[in-house]
Amino acid sequence: MKSSSTMHALIVDDDRTAIFRTAEIPRPEPIANQVLVRIKASGVNPLDSKIRTGKAPHAQQVFPAVLGTDLAGIVEAVGQDVTAFSVGDEVYGFTGGVGGLQGSLAEFAAVDADLLAKKPTNLTLREAAALPLVFLTAWEGLVDRANVREGQKVLILGGSGGVGHVAVQIARARGAKVFATASPAKHDLVRQLGAVPIDYHSTPIAQIVQTFTDGQGFDVVYDSVGGSTLDDAFQAVRDYGHVVSNYGWGTHSLLPLSRKAATYSGVFVLLPLLTGKGRAHHGEILRQATQLAEANQLRPVVDPRHFTLETALSAHEAVEQGTAVIKIAIDL
Repeated sequence: MKSSSTMHALIVDDDRTAIFRTAEIPRPEPIANQVLVRIKASGVNPLDSKIRTGKAPHAQQVFPAVLGTDLAGIVEAVGQDVTAFSVGDEVYGFTGGVGGLQGSLAEFAAVDADLLAKKPTNLTLREAAALPLVFLTAWEGLVDRANVREGQKVLILGGSGGVGHVAVQIARARGAKVFATASPAKHDLVRQLGAVPIDYHSTPIAQIVQTFTDGQGFDVVYDSVGGSTLDDAFQAVRDYGHVVSNYGWGTHSLLPLSRKAATYSGVFVLLPLLTGKGRAHHGEILRQATQLAEANQLRPVVDPRHFTLETALSAHEAVEQGTAVIKIAIDL
């Protein structure tokens, strides 16, 4: 019989073997400003598999580790000074799995209350677990940096991906006219999300600009792909426009951007977790997500397959191999 002082968890001992093992580890207790969450679902992002396989040094994870960045669950206990949450609340957040913080592939996690928000009442726990990292990444770029607003034309590069499909919905909710690149097989999905789909395989960026903006360029371009796609974003933005990317890791010429007096912003959503600064803003952003979801303006697309701790590696492999239907959640 399992002790109430321990919990089941998945451990990755190092990012060279990159395998999960099941373990019984001490159950955490919440300290001041922390909430103990009984985890019901863990969202899987490309970042999670990259951390596991040693391809994300920027995440500063310390091994052995419990991975998993996103969670949704039920408040089991609250620490001193916590007033925003009560035992029994359903909550979600981007709360750990980086920088030495315990992740969500465990039965419980004691997390900073500032990182949490109450789950939208019309979303399941699985759907809520699929939202935090991608919503935070999209919102920080589109709203915090670019101030997307009504009447603008917005281009989402990679509109059928995890960040991209949420970015489409945020821009739509703020009144923008949204265009999104995607493979032809994903065009129906992009239309359902509220954007005009564009086949990035067959349509050069110059043609996209000419066809959809009469050659003027887009007010805001969100690049969720990186590499040469970010260079395309610089070509696609209008004079005095704004380019945002969450994959600005390479070396790029700023000439096309500078000659338009346009602005570039990078998004690095891990900073509040790694530095401890600005965490309350993450909670604020997720409260915006809750409002949008409850107003039926936001819903994540979640792969119908059900993964568990026992099949977590298969969930990671689905993300790595590109077979996931946008977002994957692991049930606990």
